[in-house]
Amino acid sequence: MGKIYLSAPDIGAREEEMCIAALRSGWVAPMGPMVDAFETALAQTCGRQYAVALSSGTAALHLGLLELGAVPGKYVVVPTMTFAATANAVVYTGATPVFVDCDPLTGNMSPDLLDEALHQLRREGSDIAAVIAVDLLGHCADYEAIEEICLNAGVPLLSDAAEALGSGRVGRPAGSFGDAAVLSFNGNKVISTSGGGALLTDDQRFAERIRYLGSQARQPVSHYQHTEIGYNYRLSNVLAALGLAQLERLTSMVARRRQLRAQYRETFSGTEGVQLFQGHCDVEDNCWLTAIVVDSVEARWKPNELETALAAQNVETRPLWKPMHQQPVFAGIRAFVRGDADRLFASGLALPSGSALTPAEVARVHDTIREFLAAPLREKGASRV
Repeated sequence: MGKIYLSAPDIGAREEEMCIAALRSGWVAPMGPMVDAFETALAQTCGRQYAVALSSGTAALHLGLLELGAVPGKYVVVPTMTFAATANAVVYTGATPVFVDCDPLTGNMSPDLLDEALHQLRREGSDIAAVIAVDLLGHCADYEAIEEICLNAGVPLLSDAAEALGSGRVGRPAGSFGDAAVLSFNGNKVISTSGGGALLTDDQRFAERIRYLGSQARQPVSHYQHTEIGYNYRLSNVLAALGLAQLERLTSMVARRRQLRAQYRETFSGTEGVQLFQGHCDVEDNCWLTAIVVDSVEARWKPNELETALAAQNVETRPLWKPMHQQPVFAGIRAFVRGDADRLFASGLALPSGSALTPAEVARVHDTIREFLAAPLREKGASRV
């Protein structure tokens, strides 16, 4: 019985064809015509003027923060409900992260707490380099509110849309928000380049600086000359070819993920104490990962019990992100929290959501869930709730 993953890469004949073309062209090292074409396609998809393809979403965050002025002695406000890379990139620059709690329905940064954090930091004389907003599980943050708050505070906004390619908000595509935005093409994302990412912006100078810094900050002379520290963050031509093929299929892959979410909505329909996470407002989502939130008192079972039942059928699941303010590596870092991210971490469970899932795999997942929900309470350990 093969393992069913949360979001395995969805690779087909077109991807193979494009990678072979890149290999036969002789452009196998970083940069090349496939990279140029991939950047152009990404910019168009996300409604931006410029895209810079890089080796990872984390690299894009790092360079974006550097160009926004994140340095030692400055602060960057970050959602506590996110993957560690968002906060790690702040530390790479020498700046200090400050964590902000989330909206309990979406898991995205709370605008009112962001506003409170910015005002409090300013009252204390803290120098704020930037705010990072994260599009959690592909659901765009409340950019109408967040952009206005950042504008009024005079603080740049970097949109971490790593999980959100193909999503939108109020008719605008993910990646089009903020002074700049980042994407990830890791193996589990909606489209994959095996490893890779991109930075998006409408500022030509900003894009040129990111491309320069990501190419070892090499000066435009015949010999190797460097006047500042650069980074080896370029994307290879072969991986860009993979990304181009994936981008051609973005619409159909997002449609498949939305179909999978609809099936979960049906399976859990009428189940007491269980809600589809972000399900009240997911019309523009790419549905990167579908998750549920469980009220263990009302449901009389806990998320980890369903996790165990699915694991017994070799099905991967995962709790929602453990908040950054709970992470040992960030112990002592300042946080503006009220417990919402903590509750989502304790009650949430992400389920297999990849567009490559076969009908047989989908049936196995849903059959296991239905069997679990129908089992006597004592089998689900309800006496321990």
